Amino acid sequence: MPGIELIDGPPNFTTPEQHAQLTSATPDSFNDIPPVARHIEQNVTCTLEPPLDGAASTNARGTLYVTERVLAFVPAQEGARGFSTDYPTLILHAISRGEEGPMLYCQLDESIGLRENEDDDPEAEFDTLRELKIVPSSPDALEPIFEAISICASLNADPYDGDDDDAFIDAPEGGGSAFPQFNGDDEELSEVGRAALAHLESIIDWDHPASGPRPAHLQQQQNGTKEEGEEEVDKSA
Repeated sequence: MPGIELIDGPPNFTTPEQHAQLTSATPDSFNDIPPVARHIEQNVTCTLEPPLDGAASTNARGTLYVTERVLAFVPAQEGARGFSTDYPTLILHAISRGEEGPMLYCQLDESIGLRENEDDDPEAEFDTLRELKIVPSSPDALEPIFEAISICASLNADPYDGDDDDAFIDAPEGGGSAFPQFNGDDEELSEVGRAALAHLESIIDWDHPASGPRPAHLQQQQNGTKEEGEEEVDKSA
């Protein structure tokens, strides 16, 4: 299955209540039971950058479906096609309250689906990164959508993430980690990497509990700004 697919209607799903009834009856196969819809949000605006050929235009309005199998968007415009993506393709999702307004910012990496072909060059690079911006009609819907996506993503780990042959690595003598360490120094990143990191840090809502602790260098910048502001107040006094 490709990472992103065009769709003409809502994905197959059940409500939590329907799922409970179906599973309580001991079906012939649990695989035949449609996935649970963790959240459905109407009047949502979705934008893919770069656009997906054949899908609805930029800033299309419609309904967002967060099921345990896919994240899908169906536009309200008659005849317009929507899209769905599996969760391994969804490599990042975060609540953003930047200059563009409150939204759920996501990154989709379609190269993950290309790994199914064993003949592919493992060192090959694919220009398959897309940005997905989800803007509900009410900012209050951001957290329920974020939490639903987080739950569904945790249920769908990337099957190509990691190699069983490398599951166990001997620790170096004298302790320490066998893996290369990144200490947050920008010098360890390429120019493109630094730009991507700065962009992500600028759009993430660090005050949101799910965002984790604010990085040390951003905390220092914030403290420095406060100290400068306090000094200016003292001087004016």
